[in-house]
Parts: sequence; structure tokens; C-alpha cells
Amino acid sequence: MKIAVPKSTIENEARVSIIPETCARLSKAGLEPIVQTSAGEAASFPDSEYASAGAQIIPDAASLFDEAEVVVMVQPPTPDELHQIKSGTMLFSVLSPLTNHDVVRQLAERGIHGLALDMMPRITRAQKMDVLSSMSTVAGYKAVLLAASELTKMFPMLMTAAGTITPAKVLVLGAGVAGLQAIATARRLGAVVEAFDVRPAVKEQVESLGARFVEVEAPQEDAEDAGGYAKEMSEAYKIKQGETIAAHAAESDVVVSTALIPGKPAPILITADTVRKMKPGSAIVDLAAEGGGNCELTRLGETVVENGVSIMGPKNLPASVPYHASQMFSRNVGAFLQELIKEGRVVLDMENECVTGTLITQSGEIVHQRVRESMGLEPLATVQGSAV
Repeated sequence: MKIAVPKSTIENEARVSIIPETCARLSKAGLEPIVQTSAGEAASFPDSEYASAGAQIIPDAASLFDEAEVVVMVQPPTPDELHQIKSGTMLFSVLSPLTNHDVVRQLAERGIHGLALDMMPRITRAQKMDVLSSMSTVAGYKAVLLAASELTKMFPMLMTAAGTITPAKVLVLGAGVAGLQAIATARRLGAVVEAFDVRPAVKEQVESLGARFVEVEAPQEDAEDAGGYAKEMSEAYKIKQGETIAAHAAESDVVVSTALIPGKPAPILITADTVRKMKPGSAIVDLAAEGGGNCELTRLGETVVENGVSIMGPKNLPASVPYHASQMFSRNVGAFLQELIKEGRVVLDMENECVTGTLITQSGEIVHQRVRESMGLEPLATVQGSAV
């Protein structure tokens, strides 16, 4: 069974979905990796390494997709790529299906079995398959480096002949994977760090990293959904939350915001008025920019300066660290695939909750109930019960 690794055609996307190390593992499991020429070059994985790992190098995308029975991609396929992927092919990719409805419809129309890696259930045994957590780790790390580069101050406290340099103050909004990595990175650089999250349960994690937890009183059951994600809060809570964040942001040199709600626009946590109260020379890195932004003034892919405060809205930040981002993504996908391989073939077992949690389209139907709901479609009575 041939598993294809195409070269990304998305601008500034330097990651590759499967690295040579994973190709070797998949080959031993009975699959045949086929890799488009220079697919991993931008991430520092040359074709020679793929060939040594047992992969076949295919010169162009059309030939690759024509041979493939399974395709693994980092980003959703473009319209041109969708037309080249054959009906019946299994596609493993980040698809953002709760909002990217056009791609979902096209996958169903094309008869492609689409599995959204970003819908992997948040269960213990699926942690090794969780690409969202991996990419959030990279984004949280890189966000702090961006802030340190933009800030007019240094992060650590320094004792110098010219006197003592006081440490930078960093406020992290959202203590998920990206936020926790941002806290850890800022602490390593010597900053004094505070963190806010609507979920009181993360307080211990924040404090274990050496940061101070900023609290706004709210019942835990109102702060997160069954999957452990933060969810939208009441209007009364939002007012109290805004006042608390504004007060702490005004005292901070850097704010890193990471708050996202699956399937909904990112919540506004930093208003324009809050920005204007911050110190000139401060920096905001808005990791929620692709979801609309946590800051009212964020512009995706740009740096906006307001009252001397730099507001960065980075786009696809994991792609700026392509080697390790690809390595982590590949290991996540490889772990998922190895769980599905039966006698040299990838089998979609509907008793596997990792399959039912990620399978979006199958045999021409949109089969994921939550995605159907987000698209305004009637519930599907039954999902196909057999393997592909």
C-alpha cells in the first residue's frame, strides 16, 4: 500500500508531513512510502535521506497522487491538489473541519476518506498522535523568541558595571500547550512571568513552571468543556476578566496570547484601550491571530504599532521552525498510522475512537457528527461500520 508525502505548495510552508525516520518505520510495517522530489528540502530533510530510508522519490505531484492510496499532508489540500487525489484515497491532514467547510464538501464530493488530524480526541493513549499539541509547543517557544527580538529591553536580570538591569515582565494569556511552553521559554530567558487562564485547574501547572497564576473567580465547570478545552464564558465573567487582564497588561513588557475556542472566533482579551495603557516599547505576540486574534488590533501576518506597543499577528508560526516541527508532526502521524496498519494495509477500524474522532468524510458522505452540526446538516443516522 503506497503512502504519499507531497511537497507543500502553500506559501511559506516549510514543513513536511513525514520525515525519513518515520518512512523507515512505515516500510518495516509493510507500507511503501513515496515522496515527491524535494518534499522535505525546506525542513532540512534531503531526498537522499528518504531514499536511504526506503522511500521511492517521485518527480511530480500528479504522478505521486496517481500512485497513492494514502496521502499525508501538513496543510489542507489546495483545489488543484484535491482534483489530483483519487477517489477512495485516505487523506491524513490538518483540515480545520469545523470552519473549513469548503474543503470538507470537496472531500466528500471527490469520494476521499478525509481524516482531520486536528480532531484527534484528547485522551491519554492519543497523546502521541496529537499534532495540535506538538505544533502548539513549537508556536509557544517561537512566540517568546519573537517577543524578545521585538522588545526594547532584555529579558533577564543582569548585574553589570553599569548597574542592575531589571528583568522583563511577561504575561501569558491561556495556559494550554502553547501557553505553558511560552511560560517555560520566558522563564529560561530570565523573565518574571504571570499567566492567566479561565480554567482554575491549570494553576498548578503554571506555578510548577515558576510563573504566578492570575485568577478571576469562575466555577471550573463553566470554564472548560468535556474535552478539556477552554470554552466561552458568560458576559459578566468577561467584564471581570477584561479588567483583570488590562491591569496586568499595563504592568507587563510582553504579552503572549494563546486563547482559542474550537470552532469559534478567538475571544478578544486585549482591547484597544488596554493596548493604549501599556508601556511604550512593549510587545504583544498574538498566537490566536489565525482565529481572528485575542487582541482587538491584531492583523494576521503583520506587526501593528499602537502607542509605541508592537502587536504581532504571526501566521503559521510552527513552519518557522520546520525541522523540529516536521519531526514532531511526523512522529504523531506515524504513531497513528502504525496503530491502523493490519497486514501491510491502513485499515480504518470504526471501533477505534481515534478513527471515529478524526474521520470527517467517507464514501462520499460527511460522517463526523460535530462537523455536520457546524455545517447545519442533519445528523447522520449511522457511520459506515466497516474498514476502508
